[in-house]
Amino acid sequence: MLVSSTRHVLSICVLLSLVLSFCQGRVDPNFRIRAVNLGGWLVTEGWIKPTLFDGILNKDFLDGTALQFKSVTTGKYLCAELGGGSIIVANRTAASGWETFRLWRINGTALNFRVFEKQFVGLDANGNGIDMVAVSKTPGNSETFEIVRDSNEKNRVRIKAPNGYYLQAKTEELVTADSQGGNGWGDDDPSVFVMQMTGRLEGEFQVTNGYGPDRAPQVMRDHWRTFIVEEDFKFISQNGLNAVRIPVGWWIASDPMPPPPYVGGSLQALDHAFLWAEKYGLKVIIDLHAAPGSQNGWEHSGSRDGSQEWGESDENIHQTVAVIEFLTARYAKSPSLYAVELINEPLSPGATLESVTKYYKAGYAAVRRHSLTAFVVLSNRLGPMEPRELFPMASGLRGSVIDVHYYNLFQDMFNNLTVQQNIDFIYTNRSSQLNHITTSNGPLTFVGEWVAELNVSEATKGDYQRFAKAQLEVYGRATFGWAYWTLRNVNRHWSLEWMINNGYIKL
Repeated sequence: MLVSSTRHVLSICVLLSLVLSFCQGRVDPNFRIRAVNLGGWLVTEGWIKPTLFDGILNKDFLDGTALQFKSVTTGKYLCAELGGGSIIVANRTAASGWETFRLWRINGTALNFRVFEKQFVGLDANGNGIDMVAVSKTPGNSETFEIVRDSNEKNRVRIKAPNGYYLQAKTEELVTADSQGGNGWGDDDPSVFVMQMTGRLEGEFQVTNGYGPDRAPQVMRDHWRTFIVEEDFKFISQNGLNAVRIPVGWWIASDPMPPPPYVGGSLQALDHAFLWAEKYGLKVIIDLHAAPGSQNGWEHSGSRDGSQEWGESDENIHQTVAVIEFLTARYAKSPSLYAVELINEPLSPGATLESVTKYYKAGYAAVRRHSLTAFVVLSNRLGPMEPRELFPMASGLRGSVIDVHYYNLFQDMFNNLTVQQNIDFIYTNRSSQLNHITTSNGPLTFVGEWVAELNVSEATKGDYQRFAKAQLEVYGRATFGWAYWTLRNVNRHWSLEWMINNGYIKL
C-alpha cells in the first residue's frame, strides 16, 4: 500500500512538473522547431505553381486584376470621379488609384469593375441609361461588362456595356455607353481604349472562380492530391527537420461545402497531413493564412480584389475565432499538433492593434478550450508597428509565441546590397531584431518565414550557401524555432526541397 501511494505521489509530481514547465513556455527547453512551410498547397499562390492557372479561360482577367484605360481620342485616362460615388470621366493625364479599376469576374467574359471607394461602374439607372457612373455597392446586370480586344494589339480594347453598346469618351467629361463600335481600331475612334494591367492576384479565390463551379472541384482536388504527398513528409523527416507549418484558409472550416467559389476537399488533405506527420514523427503548426475579409489584401490571404476588410467588424472576428475553434477541436488529440497560428501577417494600419489584440485573446481562449498543450502563435503585424506591441497581452498567455518574418527582399534597402552585405545584415540587424523580442519572461520567438533568396545578380552557389548558413545560425536562436518558406516552388531558391537536394542547404 505504501509503495502504491508513493508511486501515486510521484506520478502527481511528474505531472505537476510538466504543467509548470509548460506554463513557463516549453516542456523541453532544448527543443526548437526546425520546420518547412507547405506553401501553395491548401492556400493557392500562383507564383509558387503557375501551371495551376493554365486551364482558365481568359486568364488575363481574373478577380482583382487592376486595369487602367486611356482613351485614344482624349489621350487621357478613364477615372471614377472622387474615387467613386459619382460619374466616370476621361480627363486624367496620369493614372493612380482613382484611375484604376479592379475586376470582379462573373465568368470567362462577363466582368464587373470596382473602383477606389469600392463602388461598381455601371449604367446610370436614374438618368438616360447610357451615362457611366460608379455608385452601386453591389454589382448587378447594369454593372456587368465585357472587354473586347483587338486581335493584333491585345492592349487596344473596347468595353461592351450591358445595353449592348460600347463605352466611348465623347469628351473628357462625358463617357457614355452608346457606341456601335467601329470597323477598325484607329486613334480616331472614341470607343477604343489602350488598356494597361497594373496588378493581378493569383490566389485561392482567383483560381476557383476562374475555373468556375464545374471545373474547379476536380482541378483543386487533383492539385491537393499531387502537390504534397506522403513521400514529402518522409523526405522532411530524413533531412534534419522536425515540423511542418501548414497554411490554411478560413473556408476549410466549412468543408465539404464551403461558400462559393471555394470548393471542398482541402480538409481531407489536411487530415492526410496529420496522419503522415504522425507516421514520420513530425510536429504540425496549423497556420490560418487567409482570414475572412482578408487581413492584408494579398492573394495568399484569400482576397478577391486586393481589399483588406478583416477586423472591420466583430462579425468577421467571431467568424475567424470559429475557424480556430473548429481546427483545434478536430486535431487536439493528434500527437502531432504542436501549435496553432491564429492569423498570418495582419497588415497595419488596416488591421489595427485593437482589432488584432481583441482577436488574439478570443482565439487563444478558443485553442485552450480544446488543448492545454498546443502553443498559440501570434503573428506580429506588418507595416509601421512596434515589434513588442503584443507583449503586454502575450506575456500573460502561457504557451504563447510571437511570429516574425524575415526576408532580405521586398524593400528598396536590399536592392543594391552585395552578398556579403546581406550576410552582414543577418548577423547584425536580424540578430539585433530577434534579440529585441526575445525576453526571459515574455512569449517565445518564432521566425515563421525566411528564405535563402538574394536580390543579387550573379550570386554563386557558394554565396547562397553562406547566406543560408548565416540565417540558420541566427534564426536558430529563436526560442520557439524557425520555418523555411517553402517546401516546393518553381523558383528554385524558394524550394527547400531543391536547396537540400542540390547541396545549397544542409541541416
